[in-house]
Amino acid sequence: MLACSGRVNDVASQHMGSTGLAPTAAQKTVQKCDMHLLGEIVRLQVQIVSLKPGERGHRWYDPAGLRVLPALDLEPDGVQGTGDHHSMVDVHNARHPQSKFRSENAVSIGFTAHYSQMRSRFGDNLPDGIAGENILVSCDRPVSEAELRNGLVIETQRGMEVRLKAIEVAEPCVEFTRFALCYPQDAPADGQVTEALQFLRYGMRGFYASYAGSLATIRLGDPVFLP
Repeated sequence: MLACSGRVNDVASQHMGSTGLAPTAAQKTVQKCDMHLLGEIVRLQVQIVSLKPGERGHRWYDPAGLRVLPALDLEPDGVQGTGDHHSMVDVHNARHPQSKFRSENAVSIGFTAHYSQMRSRFGDNLPDGIAGENILVSCDRPVSEAELRNGLVIETQRGMEVRLKAIEVAEPCVEFTRFALCYPQDAPADGQVTEALQFLRYGMRGFYASYAGSLATIRLGDPVFLP
């Protein structure tokens, strides 16, 4: 279970609002714990293949390799999705046959508020999750890298504390930027692409994290905290 301080966090009252309704399970956890509730997991997915097919210098972004699942297994080697009758290893897992694993990119995280800003900039062709992060967290404001310096904590439905550490910005790639702009694949990069790349930096595109604990399963609805 999450380590508690006995102090009621102000975030809990903010989430209860002015209706006087009873708090949710996530809000009750916040009331007990000296942590800040960011939101809850609203999407879980894996990349079964690279989302940037093609040869170097001629690649493009293709989200067809994404698979949305109800739960993910986390381990130090990376992420594996779990469904009703099957499992899918993420391409960033060290055990994937075409693994793109680096210790710092084992898990990827995004926030819904960042998608709202991306849609304001690029249009409705960027639905939540299209950037390919494993974990999408509902959040009503952007989240900076500085806020994530102490990592994130996910409380599972079994009360397990899952700590994601060493969080860093996932730098945007040219291929995704062209996709966001609906830019022709064979057109040369120009100032529009450069400006879009700058916009997608500093965590707008998402973050990478490491996980060093034992095998853990996270599910839709699990609350996510800033420790």
